[in-house]
Amino acid sequence: MDIDFSEINYLKNPTWQDLHADYEQFLLSMTGPTVIDVLGSDPTKCRVFTTLLHGNEPSGLIAMHRYLTEVLPQEKPSTNLRFIICSVEAATSKPLFSQRYISGGMDINRCFGKQCSYECLDGQRGYCQRASLIERAIREVTPEMVIDLHNSSSSGPTFAVSSVVTTETLSLASLFCQTLILSDLTMGSIMEQNFDCPFITIECGGCQDEQAHEIAFSGISQVAQCENIGYIHQEKSVEVIYRPLRLQLKTQTKLSYAQHDEGYSGVTLKDNIECFNFGSAHQDEMLGWIDGNGLDNLQLIDKSGKNVLTDYFYARENQLVCRHNLRLFKATTNKDTAINDCLFYVVKLSSADL
Repeated sequence: MDIDFSEINYLKNPTWQDLHADYEQFLLSMTGPTVIDVLGSDPTKCRVFTTLLHGNEPSGLIAMHRYLTEVLPQEKPSTNLRFIICSVEAATSKPLFSQRYISGGMDINRCFGKQCSYECLDGQRGYCQRASLIERAIREVTPEMVIDLHNSSSSGPTFAVSSVVTTETLSLASLFCQTLILSDLTMGSIMEQNFDCPFITIECGGCQDEQAHEIAFSGISQVAQCENIGYIHQEKSVEVIYRPLRLQLKTQTKLSYAQHDEGYSGVTLKDNIECFNFGSAHQDEMLGWIDGNGLDNLQLIDKSGKNVLTDYFYARENQLVCRHNLRLFKATTNKDTAINDCLFYVVKLSSADL
């Protein structure tokens, strides 16, 4: 697929003809990343939502389209709104919403704040260019907040992620969920960039869960109507979880899923690994199996670049076992995501947290 990485389209106060009959037709009408501007009661302020950084995470687009077609005609937002729809080409690859990024491409949410190096293939260099265009589209409206809407590959509870914990980030998170993860990971994501305003990422839940779409829609609607984001009344308290790490396979390591030890090479995770998204993994609990290379199949890199895997896990014969009480996020049986991104995010818990 030929992609024009210099292209970004702008649409202001879209009509029902622009928005089409449903979100799928609307998506298919786009020729590339698209910015939608909506005029609010206070045009001196702007709130920004980004969505579809990953083409297989549709909740943000679905919710945005529903807001524009159902709510906006009846109720003007408190401020200007800017919606940025990013990886249109990946999302429109058949079947729709099946590709995180197009084959041979790059994860654009690993390209922010970077210049593509000479090592990048010709077809990949444009992703950093697109990331710069998206970043510019945010900065040019001097936003008072940015919310980046995502889905997990598999079912799980909604949670927010931020690089800082402030009254504003907690308040914004409370409109979507009851958990905020403080992350200091450096991986080229849009959330790591400084826009001089509160920025949160929302993981709305599983990409095929209707509830995830509903959460995204409700959150957008509430943010749009909120008079002052610094003084949002939190109906529910937000739990803060500090600094998760990403459990990853080392290069060329094979991955399988199974109910029992089948003797596969590389790493085999339990086929119900997604269940841990809804609870905790206890000390000495087994999560899967490893071949003769043992823990050398895996890495858990901290902020300083050190592999701290053995601080979290140990090998019991050929089993992968929790060294402490752990909480897992975004555990998935989607093999492509697990191999190319991570198996899951993990934090240590005390006994009191269980």
